[in-house]
Amino acid sequence: MFSKPKVTSPNFNERAGYDAPNMIILHYTGMKTGKAAIDRLCDPEFEVSAHYVIDRKGKLLQLVEDQKRAWHAGKAYWAGQTDINSASIGVEIVNPGHEFGYEAFKPAQIKTLVKLCQRLVIKYNIPPSRILGHSDIAPGRKLDPGHLFPWADLAALDIGLWPVPTEMDYQAAEDMILNQSGFVELLYTLGYSPEASCDDVIVAFHRHFYPEKFGSCDDRPVEPDVLSCARLLALVRQTHEET
Repeated sequence: MFSKPKVTSPNFNERAGYDAPNMIILHYTGMKTGKAAIDRLCDPEFEVSAHYVIDRKGKLLQLVEDQKRAWHAGKAYWAGQTDINSASIGVEIVNPGHEFGYEAFKPAQIKTLVKLCQRLVIKYNIPPSRILGHSDIAPGRKLDPGHLFPWADLAALDIGLWPVPTEMDYQAAEDMILNQSGFVELLYTLGYSPEASCDDVIVAFHRHFYPEKFGSCDDRPVEPDVLSCARLLALVRQTHEET
């Protein structure tokens, strides 16, 4: 599964300021076919790439070596970091995305992703809170991997965090729901960009951590509710407990 790649991308450079990655960023390819996506990621004209691609059958390709800086994040931010490309490993999962018919990810893709992430987590000591989606680091600009991605299932395997609110979280959420500005400030504390609009940050949070709010691909659930607040409080606490 992790043999020497047969496909390589010329679109990479050296990591700046990081000896090793400390994040994993998950994407969908958002193109009509996997071949079209791989061709794009390997075309120097487009200046985009990723370290890994997982096709619809679960086959893994490595396009850029781990120690190099792939160009997958674009303009992005998380918890004070702005050069996410230098800090991260980028993984693209073949899926047509919102533009071409967003669909659930294939079990074979998730099986391969789990094995890959488990290996990367051990190799680079990446904590669950540092495994994120493209939409988390670029709210409003990116939607992937989207609300159909099985974040909760992966978190059960220590790949990413999933909020587990306590009774105290729910009690505090009753007060927080009366103060939306406090909710947004806590989203910034979690790691979201303070330069992104409030609505974009709230939607990005819901897309990852409250996917039940999405009835269709066109939804933009902006209004937080008590469960939004309880889950956010739980995430901030769980992230703090990692350190």
